[in-house]
Amino acid sequence: MDNSSGVGVLDKAALVLSALESGPATLAGLVASTGLARPTAHRLAVALEHHRMVARDMQGRFILGPRLAELAAAAGEDRLLASAGPVLTHLRDVTGESAQLYRRQGDMRICVAAAERLSGLRDTVPVGSTLPMKAGSAAQILMAWEEPERLHRGLQGARFTATALSGVRRRGWAQSIGEREPGVASVSAPVRGPSNRVVASVSVSGPIERLTRHPGRMHAQAVIDAAARLTEALRRGN
Repeated sequence: MDNSSGVGVLDKAALVLSALESGPATLAGLVASTGLARPTAHRLAVALEHHRMVARDMQGRFILGPRLAELAAAAGEDRLLASAGPVLTHLRDVTGESAQLYRRQGDMRICVAAAERLSGLRDTVPVGSTLPMKAGSAAQILMAWEEPERLHRGLQGARFTATALSGVRRRGWAQSIGEREPGVASVSAPVRGPSNRVVASVSVSGPIERLTRHPGRMHAQAVIDAAARLTEALRRGN
């Protein structure tokens, strides 16, 4: 069977990734398993490393990179969204507040599902809304478990600190009071994919008058439970 797509550089990059599927490889190992010229194998492996599709192990050998796990998690998004509706509706009913599900996309986070409070004062975040990663409890959750270098970059200009994110990791949930928008409080918890990586954040949000200045005391457990149900749904589907 001809595995050529007609786009030479992509075919060669695919060869490199396929070669790493069986485990770590030195440059010599890549050359042997792909049949590529040594300079070509090196150039492609380093380029793929730049895009985080390839990484290095402790011995400096090439291995598959973290970006592939992220893409695999995104491929499970339909499963996540299929489970999100009932979970968010239940969370809204238990807390009496609007519930949202956020995913990270680059330097932003996107509301991919929501269940609105049915009446009274509410914090409405329409599905499809793009919000910054610099403020809000959902941003804290999506940032807290990042790789150190990405975490450091993300904290530049953020309304929260490394110390705050350390507390988030310890507790397993985040809260914000007027951080993203004056007068609005929120509580969030992480949804994890089959590889245990944080792939989304479940949140409830509403006015500080109702959620108080300690919203986690009121709603952290309900949000954690909702996140756990979505995590379980992703693991069942794997």
